[in-house]
Amino acid sequence: MPLAPKFDLIIHGGTVIDGTKTPRFDADIGILEGFITAIGDLSMCEADAKMDATGKIVAAGFIDSHTHDDQAVLAQPDMTFKISQGVTTVITGNCGISIAPLHPGSPLPAPLNLLADVGSARFATFRSYLDALRRQPSAVNVAAMVGHTTLRVMTMSSLERAAESSEIGAMNALLEEALEAGAIGISTGTYYPPAAHASTQEVIDVCRPITGTGAVYVTHMRDEADNSMVSLEETFLIGRELDSPVVISHHKLQRAQNFGKSAITLPRIREAMQCQCVALDCYPYNASSTMLHRDPSRLQGRILIASSEPHPEQAGRDLDAIASEWQIDKTDAAARLQPASAIYFGMDEGDVQNILAFDETMIGSDGIPTGEKPHPRLWGTFPRILGHYSRDIGLFPLETAIWKMTGLTARNFKLVKRGTLRIGQHADVVVFNAATIRT
Repeated sequence: MPLAPKFDLIIHGGTVIDGTKTPRFDADIGILEGFITAIGDLSMCEADAKMDATGKIVAAGFIDSHTHDDQAVLAQPDMTFKISQGVTTVITGNCGISIAPLHPGSPLPAPLNLLADVGSARFATFRSYLDALRRQPSAVNVAAMVGHTTLRVMTMSSLERAAESSEIGAMNALLEEALEAGAIGISTGTYYPPAAHASTQEVIDVCRPITGTGAVYVTHMRDEADNSMVSLEETFLIGRELDSPVVISHHKLQRAQNFGKSAITLPRIREAMQCQCVALDCYPYNASSTMLHRDPSRLQGRILIASSEPHPEQAGRDLDAIASEWQIDKTDAAARLQPASAIYFGMDEGDVQNILAFDETMIGSDGIPTGEKPHPRLWGTFPRILGHYSRDIGLFPLETAIWKMTGLTARNFKLVKRGTLRIGQHADVVVFNAATIRT
């Protein structure tokens, strides 16, 4: 009789949800040399180690579709804030900001300065950044993009205007180098001051090198409030011009006058999906977090300070309370707190649930790994989806929840041999108790 195979690890007794949205099933998982090599009844097989998953869910490791972990994966390689919630792969370089390529003397305008410990390392080429990751591997897999804002910082004498043809050419060269080195695409953040002056045509021209490569175009759109529909159309146009897959980052509708507008944006996104490759992600909170703005129009509603370099003691306090204490208006208070990050309470829970429940929505944390009081999404996004939205509210079945954070994301970002529990896939595996998981 043939000998039963021996594995490095067998996860036995668990219920498998494989990341394809198909019904769960009971099975053991056999892992050898970093790959899944058997799924089924492995009770007669030997292994160097065995894990008892009885009463628990065994799923593909979660993929965080939207992070700002570019520097954290080097400075905090254990990545506890991601591993602790089952995340095994992160997509970096979002919102137009990446830590490469950057020269040692390059300025760091907000929001580029939000990348954790960005001043501790500079990489003049994208290849040198990826080489650093290979020399010092993180606890999570990293799929990295290059940021349009970062390219602007590298090539332009002033960010307060559209790029000139020579500057676009320089950005093309940097993007080509990044793609050759292994970047999976480019992101834009025209919502932010350093890229707000970039025209639609500039974005198209800068991103031309991704045409025909399969690389993704990912965008924090120009407007997620009153002009969200206009921004969606700009996004679709850029994708068509580039003939590139498009990902709409952290889709949301900000400010009270736009509450309920997901009933308009989601059908338009679905319509666009019929004729071009469009994807989107969302985080499970009705408050956002980013740089502390100075523009009064962006300082509406409740704003909680997450970090402040000159005034760290103000972290965790409302901007209105700080302004009152200092006896100045909140615009002046925001200026005094710079550089800083903040949490903005400006979304409707109904819209958040509609967007999360949309069939094609991926899950991304958009967490910012800086400061002592970060937005809870940095640590809690994935348990919140599984516990609060799937189990407690019943927004979608657990199989769908896991697909949104595994198989769907791997498909949209073309992550080979990741995102599902199948023989031959990388052994990115998470085990959890579906009855108790929460944040």
